[in-house]
Amino acid sequence: MLAKWLVQTIICLGLIAFLLFVPAGTVNWTGAWIFLVETAIISVFLGLWLARYDPQLLKERLRPPVQKGQPTADKIVTGLLIVLYLGWFVFMGLDAVRFKWSAVPTWLAAPGALGILLACYIAYLVLRENSFAAPVVKVQKERAQTVVTTGPYHYVRHPLYAGMIFYLLGAPLLLGSFWGLLWGLGLFLLFAIRILVEERTLKTELQGYLEYMARVRYRLIPWVW
Repeated sequence: MLAKWLVQTIICLGLIAFLLFVPAGTVNWTGAWIFLVETAIISVFLGLWLARYDPQLLKERLRPPVQKGQPTADKIVTGLLIVLYLGWFVFMGLDAVRFKWSAVPTWLAAPGALGILLACYIAYLVLRENSFAAPVVKVQKERAQTVVTTGPYHYVRHPLYAGMIFYLLGAPLLLGSFWGLLWGLGLFLLFAIRILVEERTLKTELQGYLEYMARVRYRLIPWVW
């Protein structure tokens, strides 16, 4: 499974590199290289950690983004997220390098890289607490899934998506695309829709989730939503 994770990581990074550098028209793009190296290091670390401490979760994370038993609404939202996510890199390559529609100060690259790192750290905390963190909306009855209330789940019901906020802010700043922030807002809205789909499934199929919702009121941001 670890080998499969590393192969998938290489393929995904290669695809993202292609989607960044071809629209940009050059490989002379420091922000893009930092983004790729940072993503590679984090992905390898997570793969190694999962292989050692939670191989069942690693197996689950390696499954495809469309699965049997997955709600139709989630299949649609997931498909849109994949298309818009990949298109995001194409757009930022055009914006930041080829046409320079926006001018991001160089000093903002560091906070951008930090935002990506923070998002990935939150993802690590989520995966450490929740062995049922599947890439699709479903209840894993075969693994006797239970409600997770510890760690970041003590503060918000969907901390993995909450961490994505920092990623959607950090990547455009690191890559130098202010317009990429607006595209990221569209991705965020899709994640919000997916949360509603997920909660509809969890409320009906996961025992104890309604009680958890009563204790933890907020989905993404405390005192906001």
